[in-house]
Amino acid sequence: MKVYKGEVSSLPPDKSISHRSALIGAIAEGTTEISNFSGGFDNQSTLGVLRACGINLRQEKVTARNGSFTRKVVIHSGGLWSFTKPEQELMCNNSGSTMRMFAGILAAQPFESTLVGDSSLMRRPMQRVANPLRLMGAEVALSPDNTAPVIIKGTKNLQPINYELPVPSAQVKSLVTFAALHAEGESRIVEHLPSRNHTELMLGLHVEELPDGRFSVIVPGKMTVPAKPFHIPGDPSAACFVIALGLLSPGSEILLENVCLNPTRTGYIDVLAGAGAGLSLENVSMKGGEKIGDILVCSSLSMHPLRISDPAVVANIIDEIPMLAVLSACVTGEFELHNAAELRAKESDRISAVVNNLERLGFVCEEYADGFAVTGKGAEVKGKVPIESYDDHRIAMSFAIADKVLPAELDISDAEVIGVSFPNFFEIIEGLAH
Repeated sequence: MKVYKGEVSSLPPDKSISHRSALIGAIAEGTTEISNFSGGFDNQSTLGVLRACGINLRQEKVTARNGSFTRKVVIHSGGLWSFTKPEQELMCNNSGSTMRMFAGILAAQPFESTLVGDSSLMRRPMQRVANPLRLMGAEVALSPDNTAPVIIKGTKNLQPINYELPVPSAQVKSLVTFAALHAEGESRIVEHLPSRNHTELMLGLHVEELPDGRFSVIVPGKMTVPAKPFHIPGDPSAACFVIALGLLSPGSEILLENVCLNPTRTGYIDVLAGAGAGLSLENVSMKGGEKIGDILVCSSLSMHPLRISDPAVVANIIDEIPMLAVLSACVTGEFELHNAAELRAKESDRISAVVNNLERLGFVCEEYADGFAVTGKGAEVKGKVPIESYDDHRIAMSFAIADKVLPAELDISDAEVIGVSFPNFFEIIEGLAH
């Protein structure tokens, strides 16, 4: 088995913050400069729909002395109503973030628009997008299955809303926030469990903790958003895969540099540390309202099995659960998850996807409506094993990491889907191999 050592300074820029920086730049007054913007397919989809709606933006490569490059995006906008009616359907490809969050802005524009995506995105539920926007006065039509296409007839007279999120969702919270910025008065968005808070931080919104433990985001209506620069840190969700590789590989030691350490994004680090993983945070500082630092990971093959059921923890680590499950199964032969039904509404049904692939590798699994358990491993599987990505980048990456540490050779279908969020995934992994 290979040993993985070295420093990683080229993690993908954070996907969530990249989406939001572009959307905020499009509704801001003035010129927004975004450095280290993500080149992943999802974030490029957001730029594509903004261009299709008349937003003046350009993307350029900035080359470093070592020959590597980052992306800089410059957006010129006149504010909240700087959009024009698109000439055709707005293609979001595989990006649920693009479709859901941009819908909040389109609801306030005085024209009709249609959001569509690839076959995977067109199967994902969109009722949670339509409901709050309809309450605010926009007309939203969905397919008979409450999926895309999302057809929005917007209005410049959106009404403010007091909206309680039915399930934790940073995307829905952001779409309501973007719509509420255009509304006639103050809105409040209440969540029982805190989800990622990049939108609130980037817009400077006040968040009030209520006496019963809930949180309320307060959004002023018809708010002027001033243009300002954004720098995108490394993506902690991408870091999770490299961390798993370091933990699973004997003798490995990896330092991941300049990673976003926002507490709403790093719950998985706490989960791993609690199970005995060799992780530490270095050089921690605050930049642009976000906590940023380095993560040092060392091989940890004596970890305890991961058992996750706290709804607050699940909400914080929802994107990292596939990798955590595969990691725990590979190290201990065990894993247990509850209160994670939201995983069935991601790019794939991630509960069934993980279970089906682990069973192909000889693990004994039990699937529940809201989670699953890995209860052991049968006979060791060797040779080539077909693994289904389900066109889901996180499923593909989770099992690509397993491929580096298991005796079987994993043949992952449609592995190119990894480019959705981590275009240089294989380059980084191979660069660490010794």
